[in-house]
Parts: sequence; C-alpha cells; structure tokens
Amino acid sequence: MPAPKTSIDDIMWLLIVASALSFWLASFIACVSRKSPSVYNGGPFEGKNVLLVVAHPDDESMFFSPTILYLTTRGYNLRLLCLSTGNADGKGDMRKHELLKACALLGVPTEQVKVLDHPNLQDGFGNNWDHSLLAKIVKEEIASCGINVVITFDSYGVSGHCNHRDVHYGVRKLTLESSHGDIKAWELVSTNILRKYIGPIDIWTSILYASSNPARSIQLLTNEDPRKSYAAMSLHASQWVWFRKLFIAFSSYSYMNTLRRIHPTDSSHEGPLPETNKEL
Repeated sequence: MPAPKTSIDDIMWLLIVASALSFWLASFIACVSRKSPSVYNGGPFEGKNVLLVVAHPDDESMFFSPTILYLTTRGYNLRLLCLSTGNADGKGDMRKHELLKACALLGVPTEQVKVLDHPNLQDGFGNNWDHSLLAKIVKEEIASCGINVVITFDSYGVSGHCNHRDVHYGVRKLTLESSHGDIKAWELVSTNILRKYIGPIDIWTSILYASSNPARSIQLLTNEDPRKSYAAMSLHASQWVWFRKLFIAFSSYSYMNTLRRIHPTDSSHEGPLPETNKEL
C-alpha cells in the first residue's frame, strides 16, 4: 500500500509550528542574553536600598522574579515587605515559611523579609485594604530601613486581585503625600491576557510599549536565569498546583518585568486615587 501523500495544508502547519517555536526560542535567547536593563526616558534606580511591596506570599515568585534577580545580582540592598500571610485558606504560617525559602533562593536574606499578619490586612478577594493604613506601614518601613526606591504593583495588579490593587494605591497615596518628593516608586506594568501568556516573546511588545511612551520613565528588566523563577515558585508547595506550574512556564512575568515610574499626580494612565474600599 502506498504511503499517504503529505498535503499542502500539512506542510503549512508544520512551517507555522516550526516558525512559532523558532520565534519563541529566539525571544528566549534575547531575554537571557541581555546583561543590562533597557531604560527609557530616565535614569536607572536612584539609590541602592530598595523595598519591594507585595500582597501575598508567592507574589514575588509569580510576578517579580526578574526584578528581584536583577537587583540581588547587581549589588542592590533589597528588602521585601509582604502585607499578609496569605491565610485565606488557613495556611498562613505555612505560606510565610515558603516565602522565606523562596526569597533565600532568589537572593533576599531572611532577615530582610518582613511578613505582616495585620487584622485589617487579611488575604481574600472580598477583603479590601485601607489605603491610609498601607501608606503608613510602608512609610514606617522606608524610614526604618533608609529606603530610596519602592517597587510594587500597578493599579490593576497583574491579576486584578483587589489586594494587589490596594497595595498600589497605598504606595501611590504615600508618594502623593510625600512633602519632599524623595520617594521614588515604580509599578509593575500589567499586560493584556495575550501578552501575559506568550512568555519571552513579550520582550518585543514590551520594547515597543516602552519606546512608544515618551512621557513615561520605564525600565525593562529581563530574567537571565528563568529556571530560578520556576524553582522559587516550586518552594511555595502549598500553592504549587498544575495551573501555577503552567503559569510560571508560559507567563511573560517569568521572563521580564516592565517597571513604570509612579507619578501620583499624573492621570494620563489612571484616574485619581479611589476612596478606600470603593471600586476595588
């Protein structure tokens, strides 16, 4: 019996798949081979004492690992403030210990990681956090640790989680109320769902985004060792379910972070500060 003939459609599909894989690989190489960040419309971080503010244990590994690895491998003194233990499922103590292990792997010493368990800052989609309380807590951390730079979520918070968004508004409120303007704050830019799941390919759209926003100060940080993102997230054993494994493998946040300077009075990309416990 003669072998079936390969159709034109089959060849086209093979070419499409091969091209997609080649583009993914080329993008991956472009990410891991970048030894310095791309800085648009402004200089690099001012000062060496940096505070990363997140809402829950595992936020640092799922969303901020390129930023953390960039800072910890280049001599920055990075501290991490996690505003809850992530106790929505009663696993707060476990998640706190998982966070400490993941941070150690990413290069943040245990003594430079603070995890809060405040009664008014409990994990949950229905638990909105007070922006004034958040601003006060972050301000105290800045003062006690001599912080020059704060990094956190943007107003959407990558996943849209209300706790992520509240953290942004708390930091933004703090910068708005800073009388001397000496607090330099940066936000992690949220992307649409397509960009979020194209992995390293998003490096090209991130570059395009940065270059097409001449009025914004933007840093594009790539991950030179994406395996560490996967390894760090795997240490969050209580959260290491199949869909998070896929997220770490395919999410663009495992390969790069686009950070945008927070200008609290600038309404070009978001409106005025919302009232606490409204809208969010």
